[in-house]
Amino acid sequence: MARQDLENYIGQLLLVDSWRDYCPNGLQIEGRPEVQRIVTGVTASLALIDAAIDLNADALIVHHGFFWKGENACITRSKKARIAKLLANDTNLFAYHLPLDAHPTLGNNAQLGQRLGLSETGRFGDQKLAWIGELKTAATLAEFTQQIDAQLQRSPLVIGTDERIIKRVAWCTGGAQSFFHEAATLNIDCFITGEASEFVTHLANESGVSFIAAGHHATERYGVQALGQHLASQYGLEHIHLDLANPV
Repeated sequence: MARQDLENYIGQLLLVDSWRDYCPNGLQIEGRPEVQRIVTGVTASLALIDAAIDLNADALIVHHGFFWKGENACITRSKKARIAKLLANDTNLFAYHLPLDAHPTLGNNAQLGQRLGLSETGRFGDQKLAWIGELKTAATLAEFTQQIDAQLQRSPLVIGTDERIIKRVAWCTGGAQSFFHEAATLNIDCFITGEASEFVTHLANESGVSFIAAGHHATERYGVQALGQHLASQYGLEHIHLDLANPV
C-alpha cells in the first residue's frame, strides 16, 4: 500500500482535521514509500522503535509520537536517537493522539469502555473527549476495581468506599484527571482515567464520586491496537502489536 494512501485513509477514518491537538497527527517521520508490515504501540520510545526495526516494519503507528506543543524543538539527546533510528532504517512513523482517543469504535475510550462493560450515553469536557455511560450490571466499587485489575492486568489507584454501588460511570483514558471537576457534577458514581493529581483525593471525598486512576499506558494500549487490526483487515497489511510494559 502506498504510504500516502495509508495516511489519507487513516486521516479520513479518524477525522484528523477536525481536532485541535497538542501535536501533529499523521505522518511524522517519512520513510519508505510502500507499506506492507505495520507495527503498533502506545509510545514512540527508542525501545519500541528498535523492536519495530528488528521486525522490519515499514511503518510504526503510535498514540504518543513526537513534536509536542511547548516542548523544546531542538533535536538532541533522546529525540535525536529516536529520529536517527527511524531515518537510518527508512521507517515511517505515524502518530494519532486525540483523534484516536475519541473514535467511536476504534478509539481508546471506546475500547476501554468495551472491556469494562460500559455503554456510552454521552460525552463531555473539552472537545467532548470524555465519555459517560453505564455498567451493564451494577457492582460495588470493590468488585469494579477487581474487574479493572483483571482486564488491564494492573492494580489501579482507587479513592472511594468499597461498598459504594457503581452504575453510572464517566471515563477518559490517559492523563485526563482535570475532567474530574466536570465529571463530579454529572450525577455519576465513578470517574476513570489513567493518572491522578493531588486534588482528586479531596474532590472524591467531598463529592462522593469515586475516582480510579488505572494507568496512562494501561488505559491507552487498546486504541492503536484496534487501529492496526482494522488496517490489516481493510487492506491486507501485516500487523504486529507490541505492548512494552510501563507502570505509569
